[in-house]
Amino acid sequence: MTAFGPELPEFAELAPGIRRLLAPNPSMMTGPGTNTYLFGVSEIAVIDPGPEIDSHIDGIMEAAGAPIRWVLVTHTHPDHSPAAMPLAVRTGAEVLGLPAPEHGPQDSSFRPTRLLHDGDTLETGEFTLEAVHTPGHASNHLCYRHAGTNWLVTGDHVIDGSTVVINPPDGDMKQYVESLQRLRAMHCEALLPGHGERIDDPGRAIDWIIEHRLLRESRVLAAVQQHPRLTPHELVPYVYQDVSAHLFRLAERSLLAHLLKLEQDGAVLRHQDAWFADDGHG
Repeated sequence: MTAFGPELPEFAELAPGIRRLLAPNPSMMTGPGTNTYLFGVSEIAVIDPGPEIDSHIDGIMEAAGAPIRWVLVTHTHPDHSPAAMPLAVRTGAEVLGLPAPEHGPQDSSFRPTRLLHDGDTLETGEFTLEAVHTPGHASNHLCYRHAGTNWLVTGDHVIDGSTVVINPPDGDMKQYVESLQRLRAMHCEALLPGHGERIDDPGRAIDWIIEHRLLRESRVLAAVQQHPRLTPHELVPYVYQDVSAHLFRLAERSLLAHLLKLEQDGAVLRHQDAWFADDGHG
């Protein structure tokens, strides 16, 4: 886990008909705050209205400058979707996305009026948004490709200047890496992350994340080989020597995600909560 970039302005026009509004929820996990995106001029689609903060909801409506017709979310973690339903109540907007999964901290209040699946589109007179299912950080995670610019709203799948925690059982490291590889093959012109600045070199950013994850995976495997039959909690200091001890609790969740991926790949085995390398002899 690395540091986020510099602070963001509260409001920015990124391109004609594409704006970003920063939610006032900065933290270690959200960086400068959650990015809310507004698409359109005469009719507005809002992506990731963020946490339920009245001043932010007011700011979205003021920034829109036109009727808000659609509210979309990338996923239902508490910093991305809780404002969706209050915003829809105030505007009459259609709510699009996927409902909250069972595990982990989720916004159970999110109730989409239209379910979006991979390849589904929102087509308006001004723009088209295509849903891209990208499980990994969350099983219900969707990115949204803006057809006119070939820009992709990435939620927490790719963020600016940091990595994200993959927290099992809803988080899945194998699906995460596979989804990253899929996004890499889309050759988008830019990425609009859930946290941080626009990413203008998507290929390099995605390659860095994949390389980082696979390097960490190799360290996990080496630690299991050198220190067999330890629990994830016991393995953390061997794998995350570059991370402050106060972050070990979060690191342990990502370490478990790596172990589960290695298990799926047939590289490690486990007995109860203890892990060891598969040497071919069971």
